[in-house]
Amino acid sequence: MRKAERYKGVLEWFRTNVPVAETELKYDNPFQLLMAVILSAQCTDKRVNMISPALFKAFPTPDVMAASTPEVVYEYVKSVSYPNSKAKHLVGMAQMLMKDFGGEVPDNLDDLVKLPGVGRKTANVVQAVIFNKPTMAVDTHVFRVSHRIGLVDERCTTPYSVEKELTKYIPKADIPTAHHWLILHGRYVCMARKPKCDKCGLRDYCKYINNV
Repeated sequence: MRKAERYKGVLEWFRTNVPVAETELKYDNPFQLLMAVILSAQCTDKRVNMISPALFKAFPTPDVMAASTPEVVYEYVKSVSYPNSKAKHLVGMAQMLMKDFGGEVPDNLDDLVKLPGVGRKTANVVQAVIFNKPTMAVDTHVFRVSHRIGLVDERCTTPYSVEKELTKYIPKADIPTAHHWLILHGRYVCMARKPKCDKCGLRDYCKYINNV
């Protein structure tokens, strides 16, 4: 099967069967999403959603967070992975928002990655979810699923190389949603250890199940 044919079939299946695909992180505004995505690094969305209501209530705006300390923020995030680092990142991020961006979450990669705790993946999530930009955040699910299905080949060994390949073949209008299609598929169907191949609607297009 040619790559273009594989992409066409996979995307058509997702459009038909998963017309709505969104982040599972709970948030009400760009600042809340940015905090949640920073916290979600190497941590489940479920865990982040458990602690975020109290965090959002205590720090509703960047200026409030910027005036706090990592020690105070730590008490709200101590049950996520790497809480010390993330508490420092949240305070530093809020301080930079206030100092350099007028308290507003920037809408572009170059500015977002300047913020403490924000790498390319986090920046791409914010750009896609908040600003509907055609950016592809590659986490472990996207990396695994795109290789298994055959959307990318073994030469794509880094998240950035996977990102470039996916955005090359996926139409721009689909990219913000395709990020969530791949994540959710990896989270609930194409799991790392025991993929549910018998329940997968992508069997006809999947290199893994067809052993090709």
